[in-house]
Amino acid sequence: MKHAQPRLDRLGAYPFERLARLLDGLEQPAGLKPIDAGAGEPRLPRPAFVDEVLNRSLDGFSRYPPSRGARFLREAAARWLMRRYDLPRVDSDTQVLAANGTREALFAVAHALVNPEAGKLRPTVLMPNPMYQIYLGGAVTAGAEPVLMPCAPDTGFAPDLDAVRDEDWARAAFIYVCSPSNPTGWVADAAWYERLLELADRHDFFIVADECYSEIYRDEPPLGLLEACARLGRHDFSRCLVMNSLSKRSALPGLRSGLIAGDARLIARFAKLRSYTGPATPLPLQHVAAAAWADEAHVQANLATYRESLDAFFAEWGEGAPPAGSFFVWLEVGDGEAFARAAYARQAVTVLPGGYLGAEDARGRNPGQAFVRAALVDGPGAAAELARRLKTVRL
Repeated sequence: MKHAQPRLDRLGAYPFERLARLLDGLEQPAGLKPIDAGAGEPRLPRPAFVDEVLNRSLDGFSRYPPSRGARFLREAAARWLMRRYDLPRVDSDTQVLAANGTREALFAVAHALVNPEAGKLRPTVLMPNPMYQIYLGGAVTAGAEPVLMPCAPDTGFAPDLDAVRDEDWARAAFIYVCSPSNPTGWVADAAWYERLLELADRHDFFIVADECYSEIYRDEPPLGLLEACARLGRHDFSRCLVMNSLSKRSALPGLRSGLIAGDARLIARFAKLRSYTGPATPLPLQHVAAAAWADEAHVQANLATYRESLDAFFAEWGEGAPPAGSFFVWLEVGDGEAFARAAYARQAVTVLPGGYLGAEDARGRNPGQAFVRAALVDGPGAAAELARRLKTVRL
């Protein structure tokens, strides 16, 4: 395979492939209903308007959807951004793209923003560690050097900007930010964003914010990157792109619909790439997506359920507190792989070892190794039962 892309060989198996191998050969106990808390797949009822909107839009299956997203969808996304983040203006023509979910977009953006031939040394892409593994895949296949920012308990799981060397900032093409964080639940504040924007200006790099969990939070709605820009007078959102999705906000992961918004220069560049490579959501589903961005009632109902689930889990777990954002709990258990195997074999529970969402740093340390991630996606009763079973597994 002398002509095959060698960068793919630098990527390990995806986390859920690793989990399947870890649990292979184990038997779950008879008499216990399995609980799958491994994948972050919302399992709440779909909003009532979905069927109606879809049924009246079926003729759209006879047409190719535009890769940028239909105008009505981009306009709906722009209106939501302005309402949600109190932004004076978001131009749906130049500052918004539709995405076929955000997974592909978060991967592909590296291929739009990284120039692997920029200098004698490879450009860097910075990312939290642990992380959504798509960030690592995008950086590596685009020819960049990943720079891992540890997210540890002593910093409240904030990505440690001070851990980045000056030479890595100098080579940075862009940074991935995830707030609220998958998997830790950390939420960025104004001071953290202000410092990051100052670093981006000083070292000439871009910021890509994954905000897919923005509508799942404990207390106050999380600050968004575009909102942080506007507060600082950066109304053109220079250097910044955000990505969001209806998978988590609306519990519609099968809809495959998300948004990309921000700096018009970067949007134009990414739109060109997506015109060649970007899968487009079918038009009937784009109509459903536009309706979902316009409706807040179902979002608030989902949020109430997630809050109740987090409260129910920690009431049974007996220690710690719910995360500031997301529907994940990030539990320190000593050995994530051993705990996951024991939970599966003894309590019919599937959780994801935290090390599978992390990567080894230069010292060979993986900051996720001692943790597991569990997704509270089945309601408060199931969350309480999950906590009761996991308590018996503590190693």
